[in-house]
Amino acid sequence: MPHIEQLSANSFRIEVSTGYDANGKKLRKRKTIKLDEGLTEKQRKKELDTQTALFEREVQNGTYLNGDKITFAEFADIWLVDYAEKQLAPKTVAEYKKLLTRVVPAIGHLKISKLQPAQLNELYNNLSESGMRLDNRYCLNPKYTDILKSNRAELPVNQKTAISIIKGNPTTYSVARRLCECLRVQLNELFSVKVKSEKLSGNSINHYHRLISSILTAAVQNQLILSNPAQRVKPPKIGKKEAAHYDDDTAIKLFELLSSEPLKYQAAVYIAIFGGLRLEEVTGLNWSDIDFDKKTIDINKTSQYITGMGIIEGQTKTEKSARNITISDAVINILKAYRLEQQKERLKLADLWIETGKIFVQWNGKPMFPSTPSSWFHKWLKKSGLPALKFHDLRHTNASLLISQGVDVALVSKRLGHSQITTTLNIYTHAINKYDAGAAQVLDELLKK
Repeated sequence: MPHIEQLSANSFRIEVSTGYDANGKKLRKRKTIKLDEGLTEKQRKKELDTQTALFEREVQNGTYLNGDKITFAEFADIWLVDYAEKQLAPKTVAEYKKLLTRVVPAIGHLKISKLQPAQLNELYNNLSESGMRLDNRYCLNPKYTDILKSNRAELPVNQKTAISIIKGNPTTYSVARRLCECLRVQLNELFSVKVKSEKLSGNSINHYHRLISSILTAAVQNQLILSNPAQRVKPPKIGKKEAAHYDDDTAIKLFELLSSEPLKYQAAVYIAIFGGLRLEEVTGLNWSDIDFDKKTIDINKTSQYITGMGIIEGQTKTEKSARNITISDAVINILKAYRLEQQKERLKLADLWIETGKIFVQWNGKPMFPSTPSSWFHKWLKKSGLPALKFHDLRHTNASLLISQGVDVALVSKRLGHSQITTTLNIYTHAINKYDAGAAQVLDELLKK
C-alpha cells in the first residue's frame, strides 16, 4: 500500500515498498509530485490518486525513472529512442545526435534533478569560445597512415573517403569520430585538428539550448523534475544579418557564365534562383513533379543524406513548405534540354541505368547526393570569379530580387514555403527597405502632378 506524505499545500511525497533486501531491510522508492494550484479539493484527490497508482505501477513494472539517480546523458538516450526517433525526421535526429556530442561531455554526468541554470549558462559560454565548432577539419596524423591502409576494408567509411584521408586530406568531425571508435584511438591522437577561428553564432548556440530544453521538458513530463531549468536561462541573442544574395547585375552575369556548364547544374541553379527552392528540395524533385504544360513545380519532398542510412527521401521542412509554384519559360526550356540529354544517357547505358524517376541523378541514374550541387557551385564560383555565395543563398537571391521588383511579400513568402510571413519579413528586410524607398518615390512623383 503506497504511503502519501503532504510536504506543502500542493506538494506530496509518494512512497512505495519494493520488498526487502538480503538483510531484511525494507526497500522503498519515493517520488515527489506537485499539483496545480487551481484544482478543487475533489480534483486534487483524484489527481493524487491517479499519480499514486501510476507511480506504483511503474515501480512494480520496473519502468520508473528516478531523477535523483538518472543522469542527463542517460535520459537523453531514452529521449532519443522514445521521442525523437519516433516523432522527428531522420535528418533532425541525426543533427540532434551531433549536437549532443558537445552537450554530453559537459553536462551528461550530472543527475538530471541536480541540473541548474548556472551550469547551462557555463555550457553556453564555453560554446561561444573559439575552437568549439563542429565543422572544424581533421587531418590524419602520419604515424597512423599504414594502420589505416592495412585496415581500409574494415573502416566505417566508403573507400573513396578512406583513400582521401590516408592521402592527408582533411575530413569532418563525424567521420573522424567514427574512425576513432573503430580503431579505439583517442581523437587528438589519431587526428590533428584545423580549428576554424570563427566562433559559433548566437543562432547556433540557440540550437543547443532548444535541444536541451526539449529534453528537460520531457523530463518534467515524466515527472523526473518539477521544472525545466533551461526555461530560467537566457540563451545568447540572435543577431540579425542581411541574407546573402546576388543583386540583379551579378545574377545576370551568373547566367551568362553558366551557359557553358553541364546541363544538370544549369538546371539546378535555374530552379534555385527562379523557384526559390532549398537545396534538398531541388535534389528531391522527380520528373513527375514538373508539369511542362502548366509550367509548374510540385514541391512535396526532399532528398537527404543521413550517416548510416545513405540517401533517403524526406518530408519538406514544414507543412507549408509543400507547395506548387509557377516557373518561367527559361526554367522549362533548361529542364527540357536536360531531360533529353538524360534520356540519351539512359539509352546508352541500357541495363546499367537504374531508373529512380529523379531529375538530378548520378551517372547511372541513382539519386544524386544532396550536397553535390553545393560542392560543384562552390568550385565553379571560384573558377568563374563571381563573388562567393552558398548554393542555399540562391534562394535568398530569388526572394530579394522579387521583393525589390515590387512583388507582394505575402506571395514571395508563399512561394518560398515559409510557415509565417513574419519569417520572410525578418529575413529580407534589406529588399523591403529598397522597395519602400521606391514606393516613397512613386508617391512623390504622383503628388507632384
